[in-house]
Amino acid sequence: MTVERVVVLGATGNVGTSVVRSLVADPEVGSVVGVARRIPDWTLPRLTWAEADIRKDDLTPLFRGADVVVHLSWLFQPTHQPKVTWDNNVRGSIRVFEAVAEAGVPALVYASSVGAYSPGPKDTPVDESWPTHGWAEAAYPREKAYLERVLDAFEPAHPGVRVVRMRPGFIFKQGAASQQRRLFAGPFLPNKLVQALPVIPDLPGLVFQALHTEDAAEAYRLAALQNVRGAFNIAAEPAVDAKVLAECLKATVVRAPAWPVRAALTAAWALHLVPASPGLFETVLQLPVMDTTRARIELGWTPRHSAQEAIGEFLTGLHRGAGLPTAPLESSVDGGRLHELGTGVGEQP
Repeated sequence: MTVERVVVLGATGNVGTSVVRSLVADPEVGSVVGVARRIPDWTLPRLTWAEADIRKDDLTPLFRGADVVVHLSWLFQPTHQPKVTWDNNVRGSIRVFEAVAEAGVPALVYASSVGAYSPGPKDTPVDESWPTHGWAEAAYPREKAYLERVLDAFEPAHPGVRVVRMRPGFIFKQGAASQQRRLFAGPFLPNKLVQALPVIPDLPGLVFQALHTEDAAEAYRLAALQNVRGAFNIAAEPAVDAKVLAECLKATVVRAPAWPVRAALTAAWALHLVPASPGLFETVLQLPVMDTTRARIELGWTPRHSAQEAIGEFLTGLHRGAGLPTAPLESSVDGGRLHELGTGVGEQP
């Protein structure tokens, strides 16, 4: 299917930078508009930039004439200020959905997440019908689950809008490693320490799914260009457990209970030593393993990278302090780690 104009919100982030690359490389796409709060210096053929904040700017004129809007904008931090993330992620997304309807855009591709799912099994993959009530102890799954309910109401109210909900696992690429270190580990983690870990604790429930950002971007491209609707689970093989992590890090697996890690993370988060909340750690332990059959059959999507390769790229990027020339993905912020610490662990400008 040929589309003349695709608008991508959150185009300067981990997924967004790869989505715009995937779209402009497709001859069936006429043009791409990348939307961000801070316009980057780099560009691509058939890509134009627009500066907008989904929390306050009028999005309807930006969306008029678009064939598809891809909504990727999201704030992971600050976890200590949930109103900030709620205002952007929930209220901002509702403004996006309303502007899509008002502008008459025929298709919306929204970045949901495995984090929207209710707790579920690790040994039996679940399909897209699994309940999406999230995990109440962390802002991220609460917000993702809330927006699933918003779209449940939006779709019957706007039957002319083709709505696709993408539910990927954890998404990695080398160029996003520095940003992910800032968002989840904070300024006290030396870049080279992770690859030197001698042991990996085998915690109850430590099984999750990952994929390379380029593969996630390909799934978004397919969803934007094909006449599909509904939710799609997106993840690469294999599911990642302690054994897989140990292979990536050349470490030894050691059985361990989860409570010491949970207690240490709770204390560190309360003291603003790490940005990732204990609720987010608990979310990982509760998430189900997803069945990706629908994406493979109806989208025709097949990941080119294994989960180990995606994690390996992240580890390489972390070791090198890798980044990309956009505000979210810069290898370092002005003022370095002292600035990260001084402005508050977990802040996301």
